[in-house]
Amino acid sequence: MKPKLTLHPSFIFVLLLISTNAPTYLCEEDARYTNCRNAFTCGDTKLDLRYPFSGENRDSYCGEEKLTCEKQVPMITINDAKYRILDWRNTTQTITVARDDYWDGICVSEYKNSTFGNAHFQYDQQYNDLGNVTLFYCPSDSAPSILTEFYQESCGAGKFVFYTPLPVPPYSGNCAVVAIPIFETNASLVRENKITEALRNGFELNWEGDNGECEKCSDSGGECGVDEGDGGFQCFCVDGPHSATCKGKRNNVGVAIGATVGGVAALVVILGCVYFMIQRRRKIYQKSRSMELFIAPTSSGDTFASTTITSQSLSSYQSSNPVTRSYYFGVQVFTYEELEEATKNFDASRELGEGGFGTVYKGELKDGRTVAVKRHYESNSRRIVQFMNEVQILARLRHKNLVTLFGCTSKHSRELLLVYEFIPNGTVAYHLQGRGSKSTLLPWPIRLNIAVETAEALAYLHANDVIHRDVKTNNILLDDQFCVKVADFGLSRDFPTDVTHVSTAPQGTPGYVDPEYYQCYQLTDKSDVYSFGVVLVELISSLQAVDINRNRSDVNLSNMAIKKIQNQELHELVDPYLGFEKDPAMRRMTTAVAELAFRCLQQERDLRPCMDEVVEILRGIKSDGLGGREETEILDIRTDEAILLKKAHSPVSPNSVVDNWVSGSSVSNSS
Repeated sequence: MKPKLTLHPSFIFVLLLISTNAPTYLCEEDARYTNCRNAFTCGDTKLDLRYPFSGENRDSYCGEEKLTCEKQVPMITINDAKYRILDWRNTTQTITVARDDYWDGICVSEYKNSTFGNAHFQYDQQYNDLGNVTLFYCPSDSAPSILTEFYQESCGAGKFVFYTPLPVPPYSGNCAVVAIPIFETNASLVRENKITEALRNGFELNWEGDNGECEKCSDSGGECGVDEGDGGFQCFCVDGPHSATCKGKRNNVGVAIGATVGGVAALVVILGCVYFMIQRRRKIYQKSRSMELFIAPTSSGDTFASTTITSQSLSSYQSSNPVTRSYYFGVQVFTYEELEEATKNFDASRELGEGGFGTVYKGELKDGRTVAVKRHYESNSRRIVQFMNEVQILARLRHKNLVTLFGCTSKHSRELLLVYEFIPNGTVAYHLQGRGSKSTLLPWPIRLNIAVETAEALAYLHANDVIHRDVKTNNILLDDQFCVKVADFGLSRDFPTDVTHVSTAPQGTPGYVDPEYYQCYQLTDKSDVYSFGVVLVELISSLQAVDINRNRSDVNLSNMAIKKIQNQELHELVDPYLGFEKDPAMRRMTTAVAELAFRCLQQERDLRPCMDEVVEILRGIKSDGLGGREETEILDIRTDEAILLKKAHSPVSPNSVVDNWVSGSSVSNSS
């Protein structure tokens, strides 16, 4: 019969003593903490509008961005313009808004631009794929000639509004001009005269406040808010406000709770065990006396041995296995401290180069691998999007001519770091134009092989529905055997197979940007083909893609190359070190590459070859097959093909990447 466990009167007294002396303040919550825990309430909105928002049911100390509830819709006013809030994503700190005054149509009584100067919410079309729709409100008798081809709508009383999603030249006249952001994907709606629908779909703004403080506060169990005295950040906790996190008093509360609960639990266990053992011993003694038997202890030693063996086995297992690693999309997640140590605290002597998004350092991991660590300049929401984009794309791609991504830090890390295989021989740009280098270091066979392998890498990307969007010699690395490794996928985009293009704001490097992409904002795989055409010209000329020291018409290498080829002056373009004039075989191959570059640089994308065709042509040139063409046909500049090339229209490459779509009336983002 098992002993029955009952509570001794002294044990009950101890429990009552502990419970009556527990702190009574543990059940109280600070009013500000309670208020800021509630999301902004308006109509049937499901948006989790907390920090940095206040208004209505959220007091002013809950956030500096005041909201109102009108027409059962959350509204925010930025620089005198009122916007409907369509979406809020706290993880990326982006808000989707639409102009309230344009919700029911474009015939409005007041003409207000969307401006974001001196506001925490900022408009950044470069990272959010945004553009502007520009509206001109004109009397019917004063519409300027530049508007005659724009879409128009009558607003009554002899007033018309003209609108376009395309860039417009600077304008001065009697018309009121309003520029409103829209998503790039909605430009087609404007062209279909569905402008109200395009404006209703809104656009994105980035929250530029310091969200790092709020994350720390939330992680510590607090609610984010502001100090109504100085306007600085404040963390509201159960026990009251703190400057940063719920530490100090809040931790004391936690300690008190833990100590109280732990003490009670420990005491219960101890007293229970003592009482149980006493009762058990008493019963055993009574039973042994009555039966006059001796009970020998036979199991305690065996139990201990078994436990010891288990412990030793577990210890041995743990010591023989590596530390558990985290992975993101299949690539290893490193800690910031690991990479800081690998690069000797990001020592300047270990810098390999700088790009548009960060600095690259050489590092040595503890497992012996030599790596290249890219350190992003910033860790804001825009950089996080690019960072995750590059990781997700490279994690699923494997090709001998693409740089391998070994790992990254967490997106919540102190800094955004990417870890690549180390490529020892630098960039193609350095070998062609770098300081202290000479073009003779890259003889023609190596240059041609660079062209072939780069084309194969791009063809592989396109076959996997990825557009690189920043093809240039600075992003083509060379290993110790001068084999190609294409790098830097921060601007790359997935390209679905069932679409002809992706509408997005032009991005890339000046001198390499596809002119049709620049003009029509339509990204295709042929945009990479154009950029690769510039790379081909660099390989045969050793000249930079953009050089302001050249003649004005030759600043862009693409323009210069087209002109030289059309004017039968290829010999003036080719790097003299290559022996174009002396070596017939080299002249034949260089001419063939120049012809291919000419096709890649056509202004209309439909006239350019696809990357698969480019690869096939370059392989033919490398094997000196040249598609069966005779040498005399290639060298004769007066052939029908050369005449056709001369008559072709010269493509125009943009001098710079577009930052603002509308000059003179662009959306302001000044601070």
